[in-house]
Amino acid sequence: MKLGIVGLPNVGKSTLFNAITNAGAEIANYPFCTIEPNVGMVTVPDPRLDYLAQMYNPKKYTPAVIEFVDIAGLVKGASRGEGLGNKFLSNIRMTDAIIHVVRCFDDDNIIHVDGGADPRRDIETIDLELIMADMEMVERRIDKASKAAKGDRKFLHEAELFSALLKHLDQGKSARSFDCSPEDRALIATSELLSLKPVIYAANVDENAFNNGLESNAYLQQVEEIAAAEGAQVLPICARAEQEISELDNEDRLLFLEEMGLEQSGLDRLIKCSYALLGLISFLTAGADECRAWTIKKGTKAPQAAGKIHTDFERGFIRAEVVAFDDLKACGSMTAAKEKGLVRSEGKEYVMNDGDVVLFRFNV
Repeated sequence: MKLGIVGLPNVGKSTLFNAITNAGAEIANYPFCTIEPNVGMVTVPDPRLDYLAQMYNPKKYTPAVIEFVDIAGLVKGASRGEGLGNKFLSNIRMTDAIIHVVRCFDDDNIIHVDGGADPRRDIETIDLELIMADMEMVERRIDKASKAAKGDRKFLHEAELFSALLKHLDQGKSARSFDCSPEDRALIATSELLSLKPVIYAANVDENAFNNGLESNAYLQQVEEIAAAEGAQVLPICARAEQEISELDNEDRLLFLEEMGLEQSGLDRLIKCSYALLGLISFLTAGADECRAWTIKKGTKAPQAAGKIHTDFERGFIRAEVVAFDDLKACGSMTAAKEKGLVRSEGKEYVMNDGDVVLFRFNV
C-alpha cells in the first residue's frame, strides 16, 4: 500500500511524515521546503503476528508494510505549473490513496500561503488543482477513444463516458463523486485520475484541541462536514505532538498518549483508517521458518490470496487449511486447534477473513 501525503505548504505535512516514519524529512517555516518527495516505509503493527512469533519463534518475522510519500506543498495553479507544478501531481498518481493534511489551528508564527487557517478554502484549492489536472487527462482520453471509434465502434461508449465525466469535472466536482455503473467505474479507473483516489483528511489540530475537546474546534467541524458529503474519512491528529511521541520509548509513549486521552498513536489510527478506506484485511502465515502478515482486499478468495505468496500457489491451488486467529490463540497451539476441529479445509470458493491463519496446499 502506498499513501501520498498532500496539502498546501506549511500545513504540517512533513512534520506528520516525520512523526509516522521517523525518516527525518526537512521541516522549515517557508513554502516548498520539500522539493523531492520523501519516501518512508512503515511496518503495520499487528499484535496477532507478535503472538504467532512468540508461539513459533520463527527464523524470520515479516509484518505488512505501508509506503508513505511526502509530496511537496501544492498551491493554486499547480496544474498549470505554478509552485512546483505538474511534477508533484505526477507523484500523487503513483499512490493508492491520498492523505490530505488540512491545517486546523491558528498560529501567527507559522506562515500560511493564503494568510491563515481556512479548511474549506484550503481543501477546495487542492481539490481544484487535482480536478484541473484530471481534465487534461480526460480530454486526451476522449480524443484517443474518438479516433479509435472510427475503426471500432466499441470505443464510442468510452468517448461518451469520458465526455460526461469531463462535464462533471468542469463543474468543480471530483471524479470520486461521478455517478456511473460499476463497469463504467472500472473503465474510468484505468485512467489514473487524481480526484478518483480515496481520501483521508488528516485534520492537523494543536494540542489545545485534544486537551479541551475536539468538538470545540470549528475548523475540524468544517473538515468533517466536507468529508461526510463526499464519503471520505477524517482523522484528527496533532502532527507536532505525534513527532514528540515518535521520539519516546514505548513506556513514555504510552504515558504521553494517556495524558492526551488517546488509546493509539496517530500512526496506528492512520493505518487503521487506511485499511478501512481501501477495504483491506490481513491474513497470516506461521511456522518455524517465518511468521508473516499479508495484505489483501476484502472479498479475496483463497487461490488469489495464495497467489500473493507465490504465483505457483495460485496456479496449483489444492486447498487452504484455515483457523481463525482468535480460535488458535484460545487453544494455545495448532495441534490443540486441530484436535478441537477448528482447523478447516477450504476450497477455491472460500473468501478470506481478516486474521485467518493459513497453510496453503498446492501442486504444480
